[in-house]
Amino acid sequence: MRASSTIEILGWYGVAATILAYALVSSSVLAPTSLWYQGLNFTGAVGVTIETWARRDYQPFWLNLIWALIALVALGSILRSLYV
Repeated sequence: MRASSTIEILGWYGVAATILAYALVSSSVLAPTSLWYQGLNFTGAVGVTIETWARRDYQPFWLNLIWALIALVALGSILRSLYV
């Protein structure tokens, strides 16, 4: 598999994961504070970030990088609350 194909697959995974996360939380299947929701948000944003960086498409790159950081902070908060 070529590197460009891998990057494109990561981008499509990112789109699917982010949409799935939003759909699941909007339909009350997942709570916004669930590890699954934040995990899908984080990995989805990272996938799109990698793909947009490779394409030098900077607006969605920054949007998704910030989205990933927000999800990472939320994941950290959730995990800390589980172990305190």
